[in-house]
Amino acid sequence: MKPDSAPEAVLDRIDADTMLREVQDWAAINTGTANIAGLDRMAGVLADAFATLPGEVELVDPAPVSAIASDGREFDKPHGRHMVLRVRPEAERRFVLTGHMDTVFPVDHSFQQVGWLDEQTLNGPGTADMKGGICVILHALRAFEATAGAARVGYDVMINSDEETGSLASRGLIEELARGKYAALTYEPSALPDGTLAHARGGTGNYSITIHGRSAHAGRNPHEGRNAIVAASDLVLRIAALAAEDITVNPAKIEGGSANNVVPDLAVVRFNIRPKSTEAMTRFDTQLDSVIATIAAERDVRIHRHGGVTRPPKPVDAKAQRLFDLVRDCGAELGQTIGWIPSGGVCDGNNIAACGVPVVDTMGVRGGAIHSPDEFMIVPSLKERAALSALVLAKLSTGDHL
Repeated sequence: MKPDSAPEAVLDRIDADTMLREVQDWAAINTGTANIAGLDRMAGVLADAFATLPGEVELVDPAPVSAIASDGREFDKPHGRHMVLRVRPEAERRFVLTGHMDTVFPVDHSFQQVGWLDEQTLNGPGTADMKGGICVILHALRAFEATAGAARVGYDVMINSDEETGSLASRGLIEELARGKYAALTYEPSALPDGTLAHARGGTGNYSITIHGRSAHAGRNPHEGRNAIVAASDLVLRIAALAAEDITVNPAKIEGGSANNVVPDLAVVRFNIRPKSTEAMTRFDTQLDSVIATIAAERDVRIHRHGGVTRPPKPVDAKAQRLFDLVRDCGAELGQTIGWIPSGGVCDGNNIAACGVPVVDTMGVRGGAIHSPDEFMIVPSLKERAALSALVLAKLSTGDHL
């Protein structure tokens, strides 16, 4: 008799047809990050699906998040609820598995339908990123629960509603659930359609800088004005000059101004940074404070800073590398070739790694063209990746692999 955690036994427990039907149904629900009604519907569907596993399902309210409007006003930004499943919380060894239900396609976007590109490739919103990944979590855990080792360990599952906009409404929840875990798996789609994983990642930060000047007539008394657009331009040039080999800076938008004969008294500058290391992230933060203070003094304007780093860089330490190696070895047992490459993208795996927990964050389906109407999922990868995760979890439940 083959062991209950043998690769063949794990594969036999996974129903690929059911997985496909679920992904098709889930992708038909619009869950753009701002579509609270769609997210609420999806959260209920997922709560019912994950209730088939042991443990308690909870829908968690989002943390408060503010943003800056084009008029410089700070406002509360609504988000959907997050789904959390807690299984055997008393277990000494526990894992965390994370995914997200939101997509980048708003309720009025033209890309709402699921269709076949060929007999193995499904095109649809969120099929790869990442309703396919959520389905992988569910069926991997169902298969894992049938193994003897499952009863010895516990796990939390978190499906958030705001990953695509930085997980600001779920960051605290992610950190709470990650704390003290033996290992973590996150279900973003594979880095490449062949199943290659994302390895080390840089970080990211988003900023909105509001500049308040003083209006005046551009002809009669311009000297009495304080031009917020000029100050904003000065800021853009100075922060762009802070780019270096270990950090990129992308000034993305300047908002403000009024009629041509009015000295503008308001501007909002929005930009993104991508630090490759914690040192670069910290250095930029200090430099930005200095730049803001200098411009405020030289231009006689008031400046308000909003935002910051939402995802710190994710290096791969020795323990995390052992988790990658385990995933590779489990893939080999299943006839899957698993490799990895560094990535400039970011995800919730960055935040989990910052808690000191080893994580592999592209355990979801094989696919590609995410964030576009060409997004696709390679259908056989549903069963492949569910089997991969189930086998990894079975191995992690016994012995000291990390």
